[in-house]
Amino acid sequence: MAQPFPCSTQELFSYYARVWIPDPEEVWKSAELLKDYKPGDKVLQLRLEEGKELEYCLDPKTKELPPLRNPDILVGENDLTALSYLHEPAVLHNLKVRFIDSKLIYTYCGIVLVAINPYEQLPIYGEDIINAYSGQNMGDMDPHIFAVAEEAYKQMARDERNQSIIVSGESGAGKTVSAKYAMRYFATVSGSASEANVEEKVLASNPIMESIGNAKTTRNDNSSRFGKYIEIGFDKRYRIIGANMRTYLLEKSRVVFQAEEERNYHIFYQLCASAALPEFKTLRLGNANFFHYTKQGGSPMIDGVDDAKEMVNTRQACTLLGISDSYQMGIFRILAGILHLGNVEFASRDSDSCTVPPKHEPLTIFCDLMGVEYEEMSHWLCHRKLATATETYIKPISKLHAINARDALAKHIYANLFNWIVDHVNKALHATVKQHSFIGVLDIYGFETFEINSFEQFCINYANEKLQQQFNMHVFKLEQEEYMKEQIPWTLIDFYDNQPCINLIEAKMGVLDLLDEECKMPKGSDDSWAQKLYNTHLNKCALFEKPRMSNKAFIIKHFADKVEYQCEGFLEKNKDTVYEEQIKVLKSSKFKLLLELFQDEEKVLSPTSATPSGRVPLSRMPIKPAKARPGQASKEHKKTVGHQFRNSLHLLMETLNATTPHYVRCIKPNDFKFPFTFDEKRAVQQLRACGVLETIRISAAGFPSRWTYQEFFSRYRVLMKQKDVLGDRKQTCKNVLEKLIQDKDKYQFGKTKIFFRAGQVAYLEKIRADKLRAACIRIQKTIRGWLMRKKYMRMRRAAITIQRHVRGYQARCYATFLRRTRAAITIQKFQRMYVVRKRYRCMRDATIALQALLRGYMVRNKYQMMLREHKCVVLQKHVRGWLARRRYRRTLRAIVYLQCCYRRMMAKRELKKLKIEARSVERYKKLHIGLENKIMQLQRKIDEQNKEYKSLLEKMNSLELTYSTETEKLRSDVERLRMSEEEAKNATNRVLSLQEEIAKLRKELHQTQSEKKSIEERADKYKHETEQLVSELKEQNSLLKTEKEELNRRIHDQAKEITESMEKKLVEETKQLELDLNDERLRYQNLLNEFSRLEERYDDLKDEMNLMSIPKPGHKRTDSTHSSNESEYTFSSEITEAEDLPLRMEEPSEKKAALDMSLFLKLQKRVSELEQEKQSLQDELDRKEEQALRAKAKEEERPPIRGAELEYESLKRQELESENKKLKNELNELQKALTETRAPEVTAPGAPAYRVLLDQLTSVSEELEVRKEEVLILRSQLVSQKEAIQPKHTMTDATILLEDVQKMKDKGEIAQAYIGLKETNRLLESQLQSQKKSHENELESLRGEIQSLKEENNRQQQLLAQNLQLPPEARIEASLQHEITRLTNENLDLMEQLEKQDKTVRKLKKQLKVFAKKIGELEVGQMENTSPGQIIDEPIRPVNIPRKEKDFQGMLEYKKEDEQKLVKNLILELKPRGVAVNLIPGLPAYILFMCVRHADYLNDDQKVRSLLTSTINGIKKVLKKRGDDFETVSFWLSNTCRFLHCLKQYSGEEGFMKHNTPRQNEHCLTNFDLAEYRQVLSDLAIQIYQQLVRVLENILQPMIVSGMLEHETIQGVSGVKPTGLRKRTSSIADEGTYTLDSIIRQLNSFHSVMCQHGMDPELIKQVVKQMFYIIGAITLNNLLLRKDMCSWSKGMQIRYNVSQLEEWLRDKNLMNSGAKETLEPLIQAAQLLQVKKKTDEDAEAICSMCNALTTAQIVKVLNLYTPVNEFEERVLVSFIRTIQVRLRDRKDSPQLLMDAKHIFPVTFPFNPSSLALETIQIPASLGLGFISRV
Repeated sequence: MAQPFPCSTQELFSYYARVWIPDPEEVWKSAELLKDYKPGDKVLQLRLEEGKELEYCLDPKTKELPPLRNPDILVGENDLTALSYLHEPAVLHNLKVRFIDSKLIYTYCGIVLVAINPYEQLPIYGEDIINAYSGQNMGDMDPHIFAVAEEAYKQMARDERNQSIIVSGESGAGKTVSAKYAMRYFATVSGSASEANVEEKVLASNPIMESIGNAKTTRNDNSSRFGKYIEIGFDKRYRIIGANMRTYLLEKSRVVFQAEEERNYHIFYQLCASAALPEFKTLRLGNANFFHYTKQGGSPMIDGVDDAKEMVNTRQACTLLGISDSYQMGIFRILAGILHLGNVEFASRDSDSCTVPPKHEPLTIFCDLMGVEYEEMSHWLCHRKLATATETYIKPISKLHAINARDALAKHIYANLFNWIVDHVNKALHATVKQHSFIGVLDIYGFETFEINSFEQFCINYANEKLQQQFNMHVFKLEQEEYMKEQIPWTLIDFYDNQPCINLIEAKMGVLDLLDEECKMPKGSDDSWAQKLYNTHLNKCALFEKPRMSNKAFIIKHFADKVEYQCEGFLEKNKDTVYEEQIKVLKSSKFKLLLELFQDEEKVLSPTSATPSGRVPLSRMPIKPAKARPGQASKEHKKTVGHQFRNSLHLLMETLNATTPHYVRCIKPNDFKFPFTFDEKRAVQQLRACGVLETIRISAAGFPSRWTYQEFFSRYRVLMKQKDVLGDRKQTCKNVLEKLIQDKDKYQFGKTKIFFRAGQVAYLEKIRADKLRAACIRIQKTIRGWLMRKKYMRMRRAAITIQRHVRGYQARCYATFLRRTRAAITIQKFQRMYVVRKRYRCMRDATIALQALLRGYMVRNKYQMMLREHKCVVLQKHVRGWLARRRYRRTLRAIVYLQCCYRRMMAKRELKKLKIEARSVERYKKLHIGLENKIMQLQRKIDEQNKEYKSLLEKMNSLELTYSTETEKLRSDVERLRMSEEEAKNATNRVLSLQEEIAKLRKELHQTQSEKKSIEERADKYKHETEQLVSELKEQNSLLKTEKEELNRRIHDQAKEITESMEKKLVEETKQLELDLNDERLRYQNLLNEFSRLEERYDDLKDEMNLMSIPKPGHKRTDSTHSSNESEYTFSSEITEAEDLPLRMEEPSEKKAALDMSLFLKLQKRVSELEQEKQSLQDELDRKEEQALRAKAKEEERPPIRGAELEYESLKRQELESENKKLKNELNELQKALTETRAPEVTAPGAPAYRVLLDQLTSVSEELEVRKEEVLILRSQLVSQKEAIQPKHTMTDATILLEDVQKMKDKGEIAQAYIGLKETNRLLESQLQSQKKSHENELESLRGEIQSLKEENNRQQQLLAQNLQLPPEARIEASLQHEITRLTNENLDLMEQLEKQDKTVRKLKKQLKVFAKKIGELEVGQMENTSPGQIIDEPIRPVNIPRKEKDFQGMLEYKKEDEQKLVKNLILELKPRGVAVNLIPGLPAYILFMCVRHADYLNDDQKVRSLLTSTINGIKKVLKKRGDDFETVSFWLSNTCRFLHCLKQYSGEEGFMKHNTPRQNEHCLTNFDLAEYRQVLSDLAIQIYQQLVRVLENILQPMIVSGMLEHETIQGVSGVKPTGLRKRTSSIADEGTYTLDSIIRQLNSFHSVMCQHGMDPELIKQVVKQMFYIIGAITLNNLLLRKDMCSWSKGMQIRYNVSQLEEWLRDKNLMNSGAKETLEPLIQAAQLLQVKKKTDEDAEAICSMCNALTTAQIVKVLNLYTPVNEFEERVLVSFIRTIQVRLRDRKDSPQLLMDAKHIFPVTFPFNPSSLALETIQIPASLGLGFISRV
């Protein structure tokens, strides 16, 4: 594409300029010029982005330079037409940057929305996004399919013109998904998402339409093989009422043939995958590879797709569309029959005939499924009937023709089935209301080119040629309109017109015409048709070519590309012939659904019929009748597929031309379905094919860049001098442009805009950037010079300071040196003196030491000599003693030896026992059982051994003593023997033997000593082992102690941790409970909101019904104020009294069923109560009869007065019997009326049962009241008898009393008085018993209520536990369902209680009337009994009652008939402004409460109920009438809250009375508990608050985006960027533009109005918090959806705006309202725009800073971040990935936008009033003169 350049090429192609050069891999590559271009250069010196340098050779012929690259500031724009250089590489690069870096899949290209398939689910289609786009201009938000849908919806409503959204693209590009989201948008914004459910029905049709119309191709696993146009119908209020679907060109050939790696339609594989199901056994299906029609592609499976599960979805979709199970099985039978038909084989008999094998199984199954005869079908599959003018004969056909006929039959059956299903879908979507307008969504195939292109691709590309022509004309028309509107002279733009290509296809002697002509030829073939094409168009039409290597193909140059079509199969597919005889066989079937398919075909093919849905048949077969007649029907019957497609395409184009089109071009980024992967080659191919580049080319040919004068002035103010700025912005811009751009053809001045040629904006941006760069350099130069001078002065001052300090340091060092020299001399003097003195002292000490040593040596020698002499004496003494001791020891050893031998023998025995015991297992176990016992035993053994050792020592000592004594004796004997030689000689032998024995004893003694030594060693060893064992045990004990201490420490730590965790958990649970409480409160308030909405809708419908209904003669309508806006409570309390009003008959049908059902339940309950009452009456009758029988025996004893009583009792019994019979008859009539008909209309008003029930109810209630009055009269008579015999306290004269007693005596009345007294006592006793019984019943009921409350509490806890286990969605649904059930039960209970209270009140009223009447009679009787003389004798004294000053009680009295007047003057017609300014706040509430007080004082419940009901209804009526006025809503919210606070303050409850003064406590209500009405008023206040929030939102919403985002509060911070065709709202503060000051002024207005109305301060805080939340949410949502707002300068603007709002809060003393916290997400988003976004430290800081934003919001802001100036840097993709990795563990909502419709739950804290009611004065301006103070 040639690139026009605005000025000299030398200026643009300068050093460092960036250009695009072609590349075989990436299509286009970016490069940078290394040398200025000069005219005449043949080579450009370039450097690629990767650093490689190259030489780019220019074309020597054209000298065309490479396209220039746009400035970085323009890269990533929302609209491609905003690019200064409009060409293919710029478009491709912009789309790639948006798709890969910013993850944005939508981009505008003028009027076209380019949608790139991300192959990933994105969170940008929720209802919050829909609400964000609703009502917005198309250019004000980022590109989105919702923006296109909103534009279509808005234009339909504004222009009263039908719209079309044309969605096109390749297979797999996302066309169907885009169409689905567009329909979802319409269903949501039109208010019909919860009513019509049309979009859900259309979506429900997707599974079955995809299963029967989609298949796997080489490019897409779920390719739509048909086109569809869905018309979504709207009524006059632009709500969806229905839809209709048209289909185009179903690819029937796929039923019988599939290319390699492709599949047939999904439904066939779903059937094969579900063949094992029991209901499919009769279809006799198998694997997909078993059937010829499903195995040709060789790819029966799709990765990741379960055909069996898809079959379940298909069947569910059929059920949702109203296709019954029987019809579904019929569809599956037909589809299975098609599969079996494909397996039918033919055997050739000769070249012209064939036959079906006998009893061929596939054909048998087919015939069984279709319900046709096997012989007929097998015959007509191999034969055909030929009819001539004279006769008809049957001709066999060849095998090839038979196969073609079989395939044609299969295609024909499938096509009819497809059309039948489409018809049923349209029936399900058919609108019952008249359609006012529609929006069409065209989901049609894009341009296709494959390796082998056949008839289907030809038709598809033909349709795309027509659509492209319409698109080009529309784009050209819009451009022309824009130029004319701005009064710009324009010339005809040379754009590509594809009319020649369309003529080649559809004109006379065109491709389709020649094809139809060849189909009519008897022996026409594809080859002859190809030759005709060559002869007609080759070398005559530039768009038609012939392939070099083929004579059976042709090439057409389409607008997108050249396509080569293979002629083979064109004729057969165009004729689509099926033999009539085969169709007749199918029509003879008994299969109902099969007959319906062909009946529908006959209706469509009839010349006079028309499809009700407006759908054009595209593929009807020319079925040949037996007796064909020439005529119109025959011509219509023989239309070819190409002819039908051309007609339907013309109809589609007429429809599109009659509507306003909107274009969506879907792009497939890669062929491998990788998420966010961009293949440049594939993208460019599709951009060329879909017309996006053609749009760019048309725009580039004219003036693509357009600026308003204000935007141009704001952007390029830096290029103007002060003298150039004039008051007229338009003239200023003209003067500047004439100086900047010399060529006046490069721009044009319109009425409101400046139009630039392509590239001019880039040139202006370059000049602006150069000017800013020069300014930056000058600023940098000045600042750097100032910094260097500052640095020099600082260094000079530092040098002087250093010199001063160095010189001072040197002087100090010299002084120190002098002091040290003097000190050294002094030290030397003293040192020398010390050395001499020390030497002298040393010599003197040495001399003295030598003398002392010598003298000591001499003395020591003398001492040594004396010592040796002494030691010799000592040695002699010791030697002699040793010899004596040795002799003693020898004797001792012998004795000890003997002892040891014996002990050794005993020790060996003991040792043997010990060894045996030690070897035993039990001993080993015992030794190791208890370490402490073992230690004690060892200690004990050691003690015993010590004792034994001591005993052995004692024995040894005794032996030594005995040895010594024996030695002495032996010595004495020896002496005696020596003395006696004789005895010695005689005893010589004895001595020798004794000596030998002694030697032997000595030897034994020696052995005993050695054994003793060994025993001692073993004992020592054993002792050592024992000590070692004891030490080990001690160590183990110490280890056990340490382990115990460690365990104790761990237990302590664990207990501490558990305590801390429990405290933490308690805090968390407390917070969670608070959140749950808020959620519950919010849910309740949402329910109230929904209830009020339904109530308003009910009133609207009722008004519509009243307007639509024609009043009958004599019909009297009730006052609308009586029935409108009644709350649920007032309706339930008055329903029994208004059951027969005519208004009930006028209610709309939407409410009638529910109302009648509730009424029927109540009447049933009433009937059961009447039956119970009847039973009680029957029991009472039996009891009376028994009493009568008992009374007969005592009848004679009773006085005559009892006769009258018995007579009365019998009369009463007769009346009760008659009443019983009457009740039985009425009950029988009711049962008869109910059993006569069981239809749902039985309980409807006007039905027989309904009338009977009403009549019986009224009659029974009347009879019941009469009987109750009679009972009361009887009781009053008894009381009067009692009073008649009591003394009259009014007569104090005793004589009169004696006279009365005398009279009673005379008249015999004493007995009668006695009897009356007894009856009175009995009556009192029975009353006492009844009261006791009632108290007991009341106690039981209270206990039952306590028990029920406990059960309810347990049930609530169980439900809460169950709900906590559920997921959040199910939890909300379960809690909502539970809340609805609870409210319903409470409502029914309240209705029952109200009915009972009404009965009790009526009964008490009647008793009161009877007693009052009786008292009056008694007073009259007393006056009559007074004697006339007494009256005359008593003096008549005038009573003088002193009249004191009237003390007002704070009550207002009014008459009952003035109630409506009171409501009218005080509520309906009251002007809030006058009341708020002139009177005390809350005056209407005080007046109403004072009226309620007076009604309470009178104990008039009807008056209280009526006044409260009228008040509530009046407030509702006012809010309905003036609900959009903030002052009205605020006024009545304040008064409703004050009225509620008054009801609490004066309720008499201790919790509220403690806030009152003693005087105020005297004004408390005395007779009625109005707690229920307090709840009603609280609900009403919640509804008013929600309405107030909606009014606030409606007022603030238009201001927020403009004031918070678009308006530049700080002027000059951010410049206006170039925009495209879709202009955004200007941020310049023009007239009528909202600014931040507008928002603050509005906030001030709201606050002042609420304060004037006396609204509670806490409630004002809640309102302010809600307002700030709305501001923050809407601002943040728009920021997240607007790429142009995500910049550093805009973040600074937002921070400043938020600071102004915070300042407003401080001024109003509302910082503690929680409003500032609601702005935290917006504040963090603004900070995110301003912080540094490069390093890992920055990422960590962002993650810690943005804790109020979700991960999706943070990533979205970073993706949208766009530099406004070239000095800012973009956010790198790697940095965004780092943020995502760091935030992946954060558990937050995946929702992108904040819920701007969220309303915080409101509370109404009790706020007592200090105002005394008696001091309130009523102004005359209110017109309440009919009420008086009491």
